[in-house]
Amino acid sequence: MARIPPSTRDQFPMFRSVPTRWHDNDLYGHMNNGIHYQLFDTVVNGWMMEVGLLEFKAEHAFIVAETGCRYHGDIMYPDVVHAGMRISKLGGSSIIWEIGLFRNDAEVAAADGKFVHVHVIREGHRPTPMSDATRAVFEPLVR
Repeated sequence: MARIPPSTRDQFPMFRSVPTRWHDNDLYGHMNNGIHYQLFDTVVNGWMMEVGLLEFKAEHAFIVAETGCRYHGDIMYPDVVHAGMRISKLGGSSIIWEIGLFRNDAEVAAADGKFVHVHVIREGHRPTPMSDATRAVFEPLVR
């Protein structure tokens, strides 16, 4: 089975930058794999907060149903991570995010992540369709 190649910067419509921290490195001298997942969560939810789609007391919420990561290279402190964000599927009540983590000015991703959000009614976490207005905010990121 052939390995899927890493993403490149030109495949993402939007980026968010996050500095690494001293404690992100593990004993092997690079960023611990668990930190990659924290970055996926941070960049997606940070953007959603900025555009008004993540409110902590709202009737609806987006919960994580699935995550995954393919590692291609090292990231380590004091690197700056540039996280490319795109949506590969905008469903009725779900979103499949793809995030490329780029080390400093690299053109090829050091890691590629998948992050699945499900739109739910906060009480009971039952999936519910997104409104047309909510979908419209996501549409520019669909690739």
